[in-house]
Amino acid sequence: MTTNRVAVVEANLDAFLESASPASTRLAGAEPLRPVGRLTARNALALFECQLESRALDVAARELKRTGRSFYTIGSAGHENNVCLGALLRLDDPCVLHYRSGAWMMARARKLPGSTPVFDTLLSLVASKDDPIAQGRHKVWGSRELWVPPQTSTIASHLPKASGMALAIGLARRLGVENDLAGDSIVACSFGDASFNHATALAGIHSARWAKRRGAPVPVLWVCEDNGIGISVETPKGWIADTAARLPYLDYFHAAGELDEIYDVAAAAIEHCRRTRTPTFLHLETVRLWGHAGSDVETTYHTLDEIEANEAKDPLLRNARRLVELGVATPAELQALVRDVRQRVLAAAEEAVRRPKLVTREEIVAPLAPYDETRCRAAAATPRDAAARQRAFEVLPEQVTSATKKTMAAHLNAALADELAHRRELVLFGEDVGKKGGVYGVTAGLQKRFGLARVFDSLLDETSILGLAQGMAHVGLLPVPEIQYLAYIHNALDQLRGEACSLAYFSSGQFTNPMVVRIQGLAYQKGFGGHFHNDNSIGALRDIPGLVLATPARGDDAAKMLRGCLTLAKEHGRVVCFLEPIALYHERDLYADGDHQWLFDYPAPEEALLPGDVGVYHAEHRKLLIVSYANGLRLSLRAAKRLKEEFDIEARVLDLRWLNPLPMEAIATHLAECDHLLVVDECRATGGGIADPIVAALAEAGFSGVAGSVRAADCYVPLGAATQAVLVGEDDIVAMAKKVCA
Repeated sequence: MTTNRVAVVEANLDAFLESASPASTRLAGAEPLRPVGRLTARNALALFECQLESRALDVAARELKRTGRSFYTIGSAGHENNVCLGALLRLDDPCVLHYRSGAWMMARARKLPGSTPVFDTLLSLVASKDDPIAQGRHKVWGSRELWVPPQTSTIASHLPKASGMALAIGLARRLGVENDLAGDSIVACSFGDASFNHATALAGIHSARWAKRRGAPVPVLWVCEDNGIGISVETPKGWIADTAARLPYLDYFHAAGELDEIYDVAAAAIEHCRRTRTPTFLHLETVRLWGHAGSDVETTYHTLDEIEANEAKDPLLRNARRLVELGVATPAELQALVRDVRQRVLAAAEEAVRRPKLVTREEIVAPLAPYDETRCRAAAATPRDAAARQRAFEVLPEQVTSATKKTMAAHLNAALADELAHRRELVLFGEDVGKKGGVYGVTAGLQKRFGLARVFDSLLDETSILGLAQGMAHVGLLPVPEIQYLAYIHNALDQLRGEACSLAYFSSGQFTNPMVVRIQGLAYQKGFGGHFHNDNSIGALRDIPGLVLATPARGDDAAKMLRGCLTLAKEHGRVVCFLEPIALYHERDLYADGDHQWLFDYPAPEEALLPGDVGVYHAEHRKLLIVSYANGLRLSLRAAKRLKEEFDIEARVLDLRWLNPLPMEAIATHLAECDHLLVVDECRATGGGIADPIVAALAEAGFSGVAGSVRAADCYVPLGAATQAVLVGEDDIVAMAKKVCA
């Protein structure tokens, strides 16, 4: 029994072409394959060549892997009839594709003169830095010119952003935001039948249907390539049709049979989606050849008879038979085409392996976190349109007298209004942000002032909210989604980790999805709500490469930091999480009830804070440096007052403001002027906060003083007064400061 199923499938096609007889009549190039069909003989032959290229690339990938020169063998073999989508969709129809899209990409690239999709794919397979999209960082389907943002997901995590992009096409035009898409562009998104069952996939499809039910145009074409299996787990027969065809606000098309029949159904689905602007589901029947990938031993879960039965359904074999029988081409002509494609791909593969690879850390991480401080400061200081501001405010917030200084919530509300007036591309959305104005009133009145198109409520699903943000960013909008509580973002963390923050990295900066994600979080709400309203773990966010994490501690800083975050997102396409401490939203006092020392004037709209800009209190003190953030800053200032009055310990207090990347240079600068260090970290002790990296970095840098930290317990935050037992308190700070300075 042969184990080389690649050779078997190749031989099956060769044997058919060797033994087949030409048709008695020949179809002219412009003639359709069927009298009522759309696919002409000339176009069918072109599609078949694209399919051969995709198949030859799969063969080359396995051979290159066998010889230790390549690193990726998930192929498109058996899925080549998706070539119809590549040929039929326009180049201004964005395509968000899964990994079995070889023929789709070959046909799409044919629309762009001068493109070299075969060689580009081979460069990607061998991880060459000459690969025009990922530059050797991953094997992805992607092209800026072809409007194919790269995806690395195998679990359909790209569906939510496809839904968001489709919804954003019309919104961007309504707001006058320019992009390179037409008014009738649609978004195509492909995935497998196994991925259809993933919660993220269902979230993407559901959010599109929900938006359509509410009256919004959502021109997304879902293409489910159904091969009946996910690695080794079979999909129940009829499952996709039984499920997708019954969903309301989702129009279902089924494509199966001969190449020209599939082509016609695909064309009808595309036209329907384009005309009706309705979520459309194209169920494309495929087969999977050669297992999930090169490392997958299919005989562990399929018998040889089952494998051979599947190989008999090879679309290239079936399409070759169709082309010969209808007189599109002779067997000899197809044999010549097969030989030519295989030789071209083989020669291109040998050239691709000679191309340079990424070597240094610097070139690998280059597109991950771009930042030009000078550029951002200049952009943030751009004068605001006075008339636009006057329309946004009854009284300009900076003109309010000092007798009515504002809380953090009020400052954030004013800053959001200022930015909405300044940036027509900015859109603000999330659960309860519109009519209600947010759970804590931070967005109150903004929808009334700026309209439903720019401030609106989303469905209750964090995955869909972040997917919508990514899609909006793709078409030129600047989204500011709100996640209602920090604990809830963990429901959708992969939308940041695997999708949003990886985009610039895997596209070498050619695609970006700038956004500022407002997250209401942290603890100290006097026991209200328990863990889900008092989550104090930021470790999962700090772990995401390229993500900026900012958290203000006072109202004026919040306004200035928000402006800086929006500038960073706009200028460099960065993804920013803006963590707003709930307990400080309406805080007024610092040292004593009624002192109102935590209320501040609104800063001028051109004032902004950027990464690295820290806050310093009591800069003249040199005995102890207390480093903290958010609620910890207020606690540290209270503790510093006690340390001075009760123990004659003078402490300088540093507000980090930026938790990723940490402002280590500023910390080191201030620590050089102080004897000892105390890190006050309100987040969890192990991996959940910032104390570990700060102390470790300073120790490695040779800090010779005594360093200490106080941190919250490694525990979920309980309900009620018990919170005091697990969170950092003022007494804890004082006690550790005395120990450090002893």
